[in-house]
Amino acid sequence: MKKYIVKIAACIMAIMAVMAMPAVVGAQEAEDENTKAVLQPGQEGDNQGGYKFRIGGYGEMLANWKDYGLNRWNGSLSGNTKRHHAEISIPRFIIAMDYKFSSKWILSSEIEFEGGGTGTEYEIEKGSGSENGEYETETETGGEVALEQFHITRLIIPQFNVRAGHMIVPVGLTNTHHEPINFFGTSRPEGETTLLPSTWHETGLEFFGNFGSRLAKFDYEAMIIAGPNPNGFDKYNWIQKGKQNYFETDNFTSPAYVLRLNWTGVPGLRLGGAFYYCDNAGKNADKLITYGSVGKIPVRIWSFDGQYVGRYVTARANIITGNVAKANGISSINRTYSNKSPYNRTPAVAKRALTYSAEVGLNVKSFFPNVENFPAIYPFAHYTYYNTQEEGESSLSAMDDRCQVSKWTVGMNWKPLPNLVVKADYNTRQIGTRKVFGKGSYNSENEWAVGLAYIGWFFKK
Repeated sequence: MKKYIVKIAACIMAIMAVMAMPAVVGAQEAEDENTKAVLQPGQEGDNQGGYKFRIGGYGEMLANWKDYGLNRWNGSLSGNTKRHHAEISIPRFIIAMDYKFSSKWILSSEIEFEGGGTGTEYEIEKGSGSENGEYETETETGGEVALEQFHITRLIIPQFNVRAGHMIVPVGLTNTHHEPINFFGTSRPEGETTLLPSTWHETGLEFFGNFGSRLAKFDYEAMIIAGPNPNGFDKYNWIQKGKQNYFETDNFTSPAYVLRLNWTGVPGLRLGGAFYYCDNAGKNADKLITYGSVGKIPVRIWSFDGQYVGRYVTARANIITGNVAKANGISSINRTYSNKSPYNRTPAVAKRALTYSAEVGLNVKSFFPNVENFPAIYPFAHYTYYNTQEEGESSLSAMDDRCQVSKWTVGMNWKPLPNLVVKADYNTRQIGTRKVFGKGSYNSENEWAVGLAYIGWFFKK
């Protein structure tokens, strides 16, 4: 299977490199100046523009019409029930702020409002002085308010800079470029957001910079951050809910280490990869003795991705995989959680999960350069495969085929303004299959969706 993954990654990168070569002259940048600033506040070069303080952000609105029920695991033996319903939501609203103490010291922050509420507060009762305190909850309203970014950057030289605080974890294509104008679909790519937290943000220390020139141009990020908590690992989302965010403090006993490297030597083309490693995730559990009998629990994640933005075509692709040690031991303990805990008690946790995806969009306006006021329309197609139960720790580990999803999305983006996009698409999921085309073993899940999103800086001083 590893050879298969390597071949897929090599093919994706090779195809995108070939696509870029004929269009080096006239290739466009991936984002305009407003977008770049929100993507990476406080980066080297971001001190141009003569402002001391700025405020901006991004947001999304979404409506879906679906032909399936709410739970494919409890619907029927054929998967999800066929039930038509519609949903409307504000997936997220983000306020971003930058303040320059000087040209070299920059404070950046992002506050995310998700689903219109403040969520549920969890505590572990500690009055007994025991490691085995019960979970206590206090529900406020639905949704979530989260500090997505809060960090201070010290710009030193282009090749080496330092950042400390709460930061985006640059694993995968979507976490690195999560703003709504950086993917075509009405929702973030489903494979990545099912396996990993999105947006993934953790507290720690980062070193970043860029080096080289012309064809040998690179940028990098190296981080030491709070590691994952196996309490949240489950069969539906792999490590996604292992992000530490339920309590006021995060365990830092076994930190995670992240390295990302991007090649940007061809205008309009970016190829990158990231590696995430935590030596013993069990030490980050809510209750410190939880996984003492399991032993050391290393977690490793690899990602490879690329993006090409040219005059006529925008294309993106990525692959993410990784492994969790002692998956069976984690499953055995996790199924015994208190029913007051915020975690799923759903074995079995997989040893390995996998997702890969690709999308391509066509800039119709570029074919009509002499037509005044021709709309900026991008018809697109997106394919993703993901499986949170790609491989069990042993032949005795029963993996659920309903976690195996092959999904196609086709649709259109319209940009009435550079920082405003209207989206519409059709999605179909085939459940229980690896096939790019063809029906899965369970009922398909189909939906139509429309969305509206924006991004930008609104005020500078």
